Amino acid sequence: MATGSASQDPRPVLIVTGLVQEAKIAAGPGMTVICSSSDPAQLRALLAGFDPTTIRGVISFGVAGGLDPQLKSGAVIVATEVMAGERCWQACETLSEELIAGAGIGQKVFRGGLAGVEKVVTGQVGKAALRSGTGAAAVDMESHIAAGYAAAAGLPFAALRVVSDPAHRALPELATTAIKPNGDIDLAKVMRGIARNPLVIRALVSTGRDFNRALRSLRDCRSFFLGETSLVSAEV
Repeated sequence: MATGSASQDPRPVLIVTGLVQEAKIAAGPGMTVICSSSDPAQLRALLAGFDPTTIRGVISFGVAGGLDPQLKSGAVIVATEVMAGERCWQACETLSEELIAGAGIGQKVFRGGLAGVEKVVTGQVGKAALRSGTGAAAVDMESHIAAGYAAAAGLPFAALRVVSDPAHRALPELATTAIKPNGDIDLAKVMRGIARNPLVIRALVSTGRDFNRALRSLRDCRSFFLGETSLVSAEV
């Protein structure tokens, strides 16, 4: 991300995340990171109090739920657009290409739309309906809010998301409700849920594997901000 006029602008880029793990990966020089704790209302409140003149762009960064059946967990998506309801925000192509075209090793990135939602889409049926209605490659709870903020402030916007749960994977409810207000996992709540329903363990293990794979891929993506890694584009 050191090409064009942006390289002459000393202001940081705002990185919008939903989970503490994502925020820790994104943190570094030249970045201002905020974390919503998977709470859209909290993210809107954070952005409402944020001065847009202190940043030069906005990037939504983190994991996402897969909608395109072709995408496996760990697949990297750089968004072409973000859709939520009747709204649609186009990603800044220059900023997106800077995410894709850094120098270094090659890693495949998919280009596609992101769907923005207010609640986690857990089931296969819900994912399929969202895919059918929007054509989006993946879904998350932050990108549409970040895109709207950037548009209102006249700032360039891009989104880099990594698929965690693929389209065929139904998330157990416990995986989506055991998140503390600060974004940490509530292990006590997880253990209570397992005690009540031991059969959920298998689904949690599968979800955990997907999530860890996505985080590993996301860590690899951190160097994209520093221009250390190149991505090989693949259209979705």
